Amino acid sequence: MDVRTSLAAQSYAQTRSNAAPDASSRSTEETIGQMVGSFADTLAQGEQTARAAMTGSADPHALVQALASTQLAVETVTTVRDKVVEAYQEILRMPV
Repeated sequence: MDVRTSLAAQSYAQTRSNAAPDASSRSTEETIGQMVGSFADTLAQGEQTARAAMTGSADPHALVQALASTQLAVETVTTVRDKVVEAYQEILRMPV
């Protein structure tokens, strides 16, 4: 047997097992719940850092970092919301 063929077969088997769905994968509800929780945590951490910066107990660099991560989280949620609304509108336009 050719060495290249054997290597290709081993690589294929490894790739196939890596691409197989995991039996312990989370449901959609759990994934969405985790994303919402992460979003809420990001907002809460940003607010907490902003309060600390107003009292002078936080570094201005930490405030800028917290505000940037909060802005990114809000933009991400807005983009996802827009895509969901767009998909819903496409479903409504489908002929029955």
